Amino acid sequence: MFAHDAAVAAIAWVAAFLLRFNFAIAPEYIANMWQALLWVVPLQALIFWRFGLYRGLWRFASLPDLKRILLAVGVAALAVPVVLLMLQSGRVLVPRSVLVLDPILLLLIMGGSRFAYRWWKEHRLYGLLQEQGKPVLIIGGGEAATLLIRELARHQDWQVVGLLDDQEELRGRQVHGVRVLGKPDELAGFARKTGARHAIIAMPSAAHTERRRAIDICAAAGIEALTVPSFDDLTSGRVSISQVRHVEVEDLLGRDPVALDDAGLHGLIGGQVVMVTGAGGSIGSELCRQIARYEPEMLVMFELSEYALYQLEQEFREVLPQLRIVCVIGDVKNADRVTSVLHRYRPSLVFHAAAYKHVPLMEWGNVSEALTNNVLGTHTLAAACKAAGVQKFILVSTDKAVNPVNVMGASKRLAELVCQGLQDASGTRFVMVRFGNVLGSSGSVIPKFREQIAKGGPVTVTHPEVTRYFMSIPEASQLVLQAGLMGQGGEIFVLDMGEPIRIASLAEEMIRLSGFELDEIKIVYTGLRPGEKLYEELLAGDEQSLPTPHAKLRIARARSVDGAWVAGLLRWVESAVKQDEHAVKQDLKQWVEEYSGESSPSHPSSSSFITVH
Repeated sequence: MFAHDAAVAAIAWVAAFLLRFNFAIAPEYIANMWQALLWVVPLQALIFWRFGLYRGLWRFASLPDLKRILLAVGVAALAVPVVLLMLQSGRVLVPRSVLVLDPILLLLIMGGSRFAYRWWKEHRLYGLLQEQGKPVLIIGGGEAATLLIRELARHQDWQVVGLLDDQEELRGRQVHGVRVLGKPDELAGFARKTGARHAIIAMPSAAHTERRRAIDICAAAGIEALTVPSFDDLTSGRVSISQVRHVEVEDLLGRDPVALDDAGLHGLIGGQVVMVTGAGGSIGSELCRQIARYEPEMLVMFELSEYALYQLEQEFREVLPQLRIVCVIGDVKNADRVTSVLHRYRPSLVFHAAAYKHVPLMEWGNVSEALTNNVLGTHTLAAACKAAGVQKFILVSTDKAVNPVNVMGASKRLAELVCQGLQDASGTRFVMVRFGNVLGSSGSVIPKFREQIAKGGPVTVTHPEVTRYFMSIPEASQLVLQAGLMGQGGEIFVLDMGEPIRIASLAEEMIRLSGFELDEIKIVYTGLRPGEKLYEELLAGDEQSLPTPHAKLRIARARSVDGAWVAGLLRWVESAVKQDEHAVKQDLKQWVEEYSGESSPSHPSSSSFITVH
């Protein structure tokens, strides 16, 4: 490569003279040309070397390489006349036009040779592959589509036969040799012309409505829709753009990316010790991943499940070996363990995600455990954080705490009240965050439906009209961080959950996406489970919602309590362990006024399959 550029420097110098004199160099200038060449070529070669033109591979020549060449040639164009003037004392005459032509020729030959080599190499390696793959159309004409075309050219699975984009001015243009055929609405016609039976939706950062529209166009045209990895996965480096996959239900329910105050979060988390309880769970583990982006001094991962914590530790050791992590096995109800961990590592932020969350399991047979873990455990941890001087305590709550009809929701509402009762004018600031179901979390409906479909059905839904709010795990975790940044103490933040989704419609979409029709996989309605209600709410009737500077966060103005009330609550919870569950539920209404749980026991096994769709 170095020898090539040295030879190019000599050729460009001679060619500049030839062009200047119309290929008939005057005899008196021939000697000057060769004398100057002895100085010019070594000087330019040295500059090229110093500018790092030989660190890259020509096979991957790109714009950064061209920029380096441009800069190096520019410096050489300034250095050559200076050196000729200083070292030759005017004895060597070089026409000014030669000094202008030489860098132009250098840039053209050096840049052109690199890109020509890359084209030849890629055509030789991948040219035949492009004609072997299955024809596919790409929906989207942005950066993701550009990268995807280039990546797929190196694989034998796909042959890109056209691009579809809504921008009318792009029609007829080419991207890496692939023509923009028209708009996505014309997919059916272009699929017939090109023989494509698949379309890849390459719009990872587009609004959710645009991606959903593209999926619907594919379904209407009878084309199998594929998609590129999500924006979060691409930016994190976990996957590459070429790892196309089938469209999942998460893509249909997905939401637009969250805008975060990165500077503020760096100020909150960067260089601090941060602790996450329930770190092995769906939300807790994602909170750890999101926190790691803001470079904390140390991340303390507190978890009761040894296996869940082991898995998380292995992930962080592999992906983020430079991050200081501490894996702590412990129970938030164990005051001695919690106090010991807080005094040893001195976290400034604690995110409390540890909780019992499964509604039917907590409703009968485990009522006392739900109250003990979610209420006493929260108080034990929160009080210890207050005593240890933790700056902020962020409680991960749930929409089921609003007008709860189940023990789990009531216990989380009590956890909110406990934190509010501990809030003083100074000291630890307690912040609560409510949100609904998250896509793909452990115990959620989507993995269950996916498993049932894989077995051939039936898919079980509790009621035809049951609806739930959904958001992705990364989005929920990001908004928890944002609420933690904005909270000043005592607020209950409510996340914008968008529009509620009918679970029956969700089941139908998943069946279709799996390649089945509704008459092949049956939907069976089993009846509402204990503690389950048709509609979830994010704000109780007596609460007021106030806006915040962030579009996806609002503040719920709920009733607050004092320390004496919290002390009485704790005494009752401790005594409830020895009481009959039915009596505990009756007493629970005195502590959570909006609680409307069942007045008589009903066991999950009493439900039966009642309707087949």
